[in-house]
Amino acid sequence: MTPTPTKADRFSFGLWTIGWTGRDPFGDATRQPLDAVEAVHRLNELGAYGITFHDNDLIPFDATTGERDAQIARFRQAVDETGLAVPMITTNLFTHPVFKDGGFTSNDRSVRRFALRKVLRNVELAAELGAETYVVWGGREGSEYDSAKDVQAALERYREAMNTLTEFVTDRGYPIRFAIEPKPNEPRGDILLPTLGHAMAFITELDQPDLVGINPEVGHEQMAGLNYAHGVAQALWQGKLFHIDLNSQRGIKFDQDLVFGHGDLMNAFSLVDLLEFGGPNGGPSYTGPRHFDYKPSRTESYDGVWDSVKANMSMYLMLKERATSFRNDPEVQQALLDAKVAELSEPTLNPGEGYAELMKDASSFEDYDADAAGAQGYGFVRLNQLALEHLLGAR
Repeated sequence: MTPTPTKADRFSFGLWTIGWTGRDPFGDATRQPLDAVEAVHRLNELGAYGITFHDNDLIPFDATTGERDAQIARFRQAVDETGLAVPMITTNLFTHPVFKDGGFTSNDRSVRRFALRKVLRNVELAAELGAETYVVWGGREGSEYDSAKDVQAALERYREAMNTLTEFVTDRGYPIRFAIEPKPNEPRGDILLPTLGHAMAFITELDQPDLVGINPEVGHEQMAGLNYAHGVAQALWQGKLFHIDLNSQRGIKFDQDLVFGHGDLMNAFSLVDLLEFGGPNGGPSYTGPRHFDYKPSRTESYDGVWDSVKANMSMYLMLKERATSFRNDPEVQQALLDAKVAELSEPTLNPGEGYAELMKDASSFEDYDADAAGAQGYGFVRLNQLALEHLLGAR
């Protein structure tokens, strides 16, 4: 039986996801635009916890102040009526032609100033709606031609923008943190901060790195051929997983944005186990919203869109059930011991030991039987088979 989601599961959806009309580079829209108020009520009926949006998902780019205020008021009334949360907001710095060469890192200084003002305005809106996270996706921050972009100068301008934003929320007393969303390519040929590792290295150069983390997306990491669960584990280890985008990808190709679990199912299983339990041997787990950033297939009517909303939540809950079963299986627990998974948590050095003591320990090198250690098996295949059996419901 398919599990039923509740608000306690903290599932959230982007307005740009369920509201995607199906237009792509090769085809026109296959659905009519979705009203934001209807989106709020339908998500609430289906058991979602929250809704997120870019500014221009809710408010047209060229809206007057009066039109902007009226649309925000309609939206706010809907979330108040339903109790739906707005845990995250972001800003569109990629659709309008003004951002063709980026927002924060455009070669045109006036564009950079416009982009920063646009974000500051919407950080204020985020604070008004109670959002705790502000995502920064630099989809146009990059280039197609190496000679056209001074990358070191671009990173300096990126840092300038992020430092301005963190100073703004600090001075205003807003309880908001920023999450950079990495992506390796598309829509630019080469996007700055293309992976989780690039973004976290960049954050160390900021004035207030404690206010900036990451928002990794399944497809974005897998587009680069990387293991998403590994990347999320590193983000948890560094205390930088501020938000997360769940979807699916099938290999190294364009950004597919499939329903969560409809791509690399085994990696999705490992991810849910990590988010919920901190991995097979414990460790930090994730406490924020489970946010779905996917695109309902353009083959679907709105009936199919709402089916895809339910599918995302059901897939997560089913994988959570399977991960719980995996963890509680005595045979799995023995396989984990045989694979020495828990032993990796033991410090390599003894208490109080440094390199000098280690160099005097003949058992660690001179008397160590490397041939015997090299001949041992770890049983990783057996452990993975057990994981698959639980994933498939065979156990």
